[in-house]
Order: sequence, then structure tokens, then C-alpha cells
Amino acid sequence: MLHMDMQEVEDFVKTQGPDTKYYLGSDSCRFRKGGLWYAEYTLCLVVHMNGRNGCRVFGKSFVERDYDQKKNRPAMRLMNEVTKLAEFFHSLEDLLKDKYVELHIDINKKKEHGSSCIVEEAMGFLRGSCNVDLVACKPYSPAASFCADRLTEILAPQTVSV
Repeated sequence: MLHMDMQEVEDFVKTQGPDTKYYLGSDSCRFRKGGLWYAEYTLCLVVHMNGRNGCRVFGKSFVERDYDQKKNRPAMRLMNEVTKLAEFFHSLEDLLKDKYVELHIDINKKKEHGSSCIVEEAMGFLRGSCNVDLVACKPYSPAASFCADRLTEILAPQTVSV
């Protein structure tokens, strides 16, 4: 489990220039432990300094039971992931007020991917609950598809992932 030092995030964001862009991403992986299914959820904040000078990544992860019965259509787990991204955004909302913010989800619109089962609901939920127009899904969501995904791989429990 990885925790994010919110004071460190706040201190860093306050030193950034007006052209800095902020990307919040989420990802999850499912794994089995002791005969039960769990999901590790990873959230990240990518601070793209001045929109052109590299970035700094902050992340956190946590594990919860996964009750989703459909491995190939993981709607429940993915909506949990999206809800956690919205909660994460709201925890940073005052800090990111009047800044360029995008929310990225690791969900694919293509019908051959299981995550497509909730893409419209997920994007609509984030737009409505966070009042953010810039919500991106694969392949236009690098904060989720690459950053949070990579953090999930690094932090994944030493068990079988599915």
C-alpha cells in the first residue's frame, strides 16, 4: 500500500507556474488471495511543469475486496475505480482550482475490450460529479494508461493477477 503525502503535494503545486498542467489518473488490477478476489486501486497525480518541462508524479494505492462476478466485463470494479478518481479529485479540488486539470481513466471504448461496458457511464459520472470537461479514456489517457498502470505494476501484490 502506497500513501501520498498531501502536504508534499500541496507544497509542490504551490511552486508551479501558471502554465503547469495537472492530470489525475486511475487504474486497478484484480488478484486472488486466500481464495478471495481483491482489487488494488492506484491513483496518480501527474504535474506537467509549465506544460513542457517534464513532470512529477505522486501516487497512492490501496487494496479492497472485489465482488465483481464478471471477469470479462468488470463493471463494478471499474466504476469503483472511477468513483475513487472522483474522490481523489475532490480531495485536491481547492488546490487545483483555476488550473488546467484533466481526468484520465484506464477504460477502452472499443467493444472488444471488457472495460467498454461502462465507458459512457464512467465519463458522464466524472464530468457530472467533478464538473470537469476534460475526461479522457484510452488511448488518450496517459496518466491512467501509463502512469497509474505502471504504479499498479510496481506496487502489485505478490499474487496471481487477472
